[in-house]
Amino acid sequence: MKTRAVILAGGEGSRLGTLTVKRTKPAVPFAGKYRMIDFTLSNCVNSGVFDVMILAQYRPHSLIEHIGTGGPWDLNRDWTGGVRIFTPYKARGSSDWYLGTADAVQQNFRFIKQNNPDQVLILSGDHIYEMNYDTLIDFHLENKAGLTMATIAVPLLEASRFGVVGVGTDQRVTSFIEKPSHPTSNLINMGVYLFNFETLNRALWADHQRHESSHDFGKDILPWLIKEGERVFAFPYTGYWVDVGTVESYWQAHMDQLEDKPPFDLNDRKWIIHTRSEERPPVWIARGANIVDSMITDGCEIANGVLVERSILSPGVIVRQGARIIESIILTDTEIGPNAVVERAIIDKRVLIGENAHIGGITPDLKITMIGKNSEVPLGYIVEPGAVIATDVTGSDYSSKTIRGDEYIQTKRLAYEI
Repeated sequence: MKTRAVILAGGEGSRLGTLTVKRTKPAVPFAGKYRMIDFTLSNCVNSGVFDVMILAQYRPHSLIEHIGTGGPWDLNRDWTGGVRIFTPYKARGSSDWYLGTADAVQQNFRFIKQNNPDQVLILSGDHIYEMNYDTLIDFHLENKAGLTMATIAVPLLEASRFGVVGVGTDQRVTSFIEKPSHPTSNLINMGVYLFNFETLNRALWADHQRHESSHDFGKDILPWLIKEGERVFAFPYTGYWVDVGTVESYWQAHMDQLEDKPPFDLNDRKWIIHTRSEERPPVWIARGANIVDSMITDGCEIANGVLVERSILSPGVIVRQGARIIESIILTDTEIGPNAVVERAIIDKRVLIGENAHIGGITPDLKITMIGKNSEVPLGYIVEPGAVIATDVTGSDYSSKTIRGDEYIQTKRLAYEI
C-alpha cells in the first residue's frame, strides 16, 4: 500500500502573539534546537513514510529555508518520494488563497493524486507528539475504514477547544462536533487523518461544490462523511500530544520537558526527532554559574554568577554576569545583560536585554511576558508580567522605563524601514 503524507503548515497562529509575526506557526522554534514541524516530519520518516507534501501559506520563508531539500529527514530524494513544499498560486479557475484546511488539500489535489497513492495521511505541522503511523495504518486496514482519525482523551473542561468525537463499542465514529460549547465527551480529534484515496477524493469534491461550506476538515468534511454513512473509525492514542496553539500552551509544553521524567523523551534513540541545525561551538559555562533543571543548546555562553532555573536556552544565547533566568524560553542569539532578571518570559531571536533590566515575574495567574524578534529592552527598564514588546522595538519606542502588564509596545518606524 502506497501512503502519501500531506502536512498542513499554512497556519498564521495569531494566538502565539509575537512568535508568529514573522514566521508561520509550524516554523516556531521549540525546545532549543527544533521547529514545531520537526515532530510531524520525524514521525513520518520514523514510520517509513518518505513521500511527503507540505502545504504552506502564511509567511512560509523561514519554513522553506528550514526544510530545504529535506536532507536532515532523509527526504532529499526524487525517485522514491521525498519532500515538496506547495504554496497558493493564482491561475485561471478557482486557485487562490486557501479558504480552509480542506480547500488547501483540494487546490493541490492534482499533485496529491500523482503516482496513484492508495492512502493519504493528512497531518498538522504544529503539534508536539510521537506517533508510529504504521500502527494507525494497520488499524485502518483491519477495520476496512474509509477514514481513520486519531483521537485522544483530554480533561472534559478542555474538550470545548477541540472537535469532540462520539464512538461505538467497535471504535466506529458515531458523531463529531467541532468545538462544542458544552461537550458531552472528552474524546477529541487530534487532526491526524488517514483517508483511502477514493474517500478523500469524493469528500473533497462534494465539499468543493457546497458554497455554504467553510471548507474545513473539522467543520465540514468529517460531519459530512459521518452523515453519509462512511466507515469512519477512531484510532485511540494514549501518548503525549499537545496542540501548541496559545502562548500558555507553548510555555507549558516547554516546562513539561524540564520534568524529572518528561512525558516526551527527546533523548529517545529509537525515535529521533530530526532537524536542521547549524554548526555551533560547544556550550561555555563559567565557574560560579548555576544551571538547574534546564536545557542549554549549542553555542550558548553563560557567565559567572548566573542562575538559569527551569528554562530553555536556544543556540547562541549569551547570558552576562549575575543575570537570572527563571521558567523562561530564550530563542536564538539573544543576549541577557549583566544582572538582568528574566522570569516567566518568552524572548524571541536576537533580542538585547539591557543591564539590570527586569523582564516578567512569577504570578499566581501565569502571566507570561513576551519580547518580539530583534527588539531591545534598555538598561534598567522594567517589563511587568504579561506585557508584550513587539518585533523590532528599540529604545526610542518606549515612553516610560516601566512597561505595565497590560501594555503592548510596538515600533514607531514604518514597516518598510524594518
